[in-house]
Amino acid sequence: MRDAMDGDVAAVTFDLDDDSVVVIVGSGAGGGTLANELCRKGIGVVLLEAGPRIEINEFVNDEYLMGARLAWQDRRRATGNRASVRAFPDSPAWLCKAVGGSTVHWTGTCPRIKDFEFRARTTYGAIPGTTLMDWPISLSDLAPYYDRAEDKLGVTGTHGIPFFPGNNNYKVFARGARRLGYRHVFTGHYAINPVPRDGRNACDQIGFCVQGCKSGAKWSTLYTEIPRAEATGRCEVRPRCMALQILCDKAGRVNGVLYADREGRHQVQKARAVCVAGNSIETPRLLLNSASAQHPDGLANSSGEVGRNYMTHTEGGVFASFDRPVGWHRGRQAAGAVWDESFFKPERGFAGGYYMLVFHMGLYGLAASLLPTGWGRDYAEVLERYGHMAGCSMVGEDMPTATNAVTLHPTERDQYGLPIPVVHQDDHANDHLMRNHYFKHAAALYEAAGARRITEWRAYPTGHNLGSCRMSANPRDGVVNPWGQSHDIANLFVSDGSQFTTSAAANPTLTIVALAIRQAEYIAGRMQRNDF
Repeated sequence: MRDAMDGDVAAVTFDLDDDSVVVIVGSGAGGGTLANELCRKGIGVVLLEAGPRIEINEFVNDEYLMGARLAWQDRRRATGNRASVRAFPDSPAWLCKAVGGSTVHWTGTCPRIKDFEFRARTTYGAIPGTTLMDWPISLSDLAPYYDRAEDKLGVTGTHGIPFFPGNNNYKVFARGARRLGYRHVFTGHYAINPVPRDGRNACDQIGFCVQGCKSGAKWSTLYTEIPRAEATGRCEVRPRCMALQILCDKAGRVNGVLYADREGRHQVQKARAVCVAGNSIETPRLLLNSASAQHPDGLANSSGEVGRNYMTHTEGGVFASFDRPVGWHRGRQAAGAVWDESFFKPERGFAGGYYMLVFHMGLYGLAASLLPTGWGRDYAEVLERYGHMAGCSMVGEDMPTATNAVTLHPTERDQYGLPIPVVHQDDHANDHLMRNHYFKHAAALYEAAGARRITEWRAYPTGHNLGSCRMSANPRDGVVNPWGQSHDIANLFVSDGSQFTTSAAANPTLTIVALAIRQAEYIAGRMQRNDF
């Protein structure tokens, strides 16, 4: 079946009353991967995606245009004391609303979570004001799935895949890092092909990674997992279909999803199981909006933990201006890393660690990130020297707290008549200490490389959304078990970064994919035993 509006080809069409299918809400790293893995195990899947299907041939190397086309722009509210909240009160997160989700606009960065990060509470001890817990799984539990995920994504430096050569942005960064004595400096693990692989082209090094990769070198479920799922004849993708509520039968188990189709009509797709992969804002929002007489506080929420412990990573960035041209915008958008600060070193005065990641922004993004500093000569000078700049960002472990949470607005409704999400984020003292450590050392790095001017940026809507439906061993402490299965409802699963118990410091996509591969095995096994 060809869809003339979105250009998508569905290999099969399921009846709305077909209750044999697994309904997956969201088509990003978790949902898209899970769909392919389940289909390959003989399971029918209906994949609901709120956004359109925008294919590679529709990508444009235009930062402003693609930002507008891809971004999730439905109304939200941000509250709290973080700088990004004050600067962008209506935009708490930078997410995609399209088939493929945020795998369309991610940078491809793929570190693993470290062993000590799975044991955060044991490693760091009790930190006042946090809700730190150990994950109910370990690195050894996830290691074989990390291997499979790295092979699936084509991560550089794994499975015989070469690392990328350094671009100018990386070379400037690496020179300063080595002069400071950093030892773990390299071009990094990325799900971007340095050479053709798995039917995908090699990277063209043109610098428009987060606008949608026109060459297809960067892994995205849009053109890998989802077409492969469709090719099995067991997957139907429904773009522009917004999930509104998960429905339950009289026994309290989920049995379908109410959604608004592309025409705005309400439809119900029956289901044998439902997997929610809408990101750490929309997933808890859907569960909370699915409250009923049976589940008055929302689905999977007997613990009261749905929406709580929302994390985004502790972020910030440093731009450095040089006398000679750098051309930092040429090459991959994220182009290398220092890992030395990503380990737990309590002598620094804070818990957890952070990565320094080589990064560049387009001119539009740079201008927006600097706006909180205000207009004026300094602002203009930074923009005028765009071609002479180098830069790096930090990705640090964000402490979970009960009050950093996603809730429903008491009065404001969206275009579907549902309460919009309110995203609250306060910095913890640990965030301040870690961020200040990064700013000091990143500035020193670029000074060692010969920078004439250093500029910090602290306020930007987050791109990493984690927690809010966290994994726990004990049902009273979280929302899902070690397989992402709801503690409360056996045939309801969370399949995205919402299930993270802690944020760790690693970019989350590789872990989301590994968890999805593992979850697919678990779901298939339970279905074969007719457990639901």
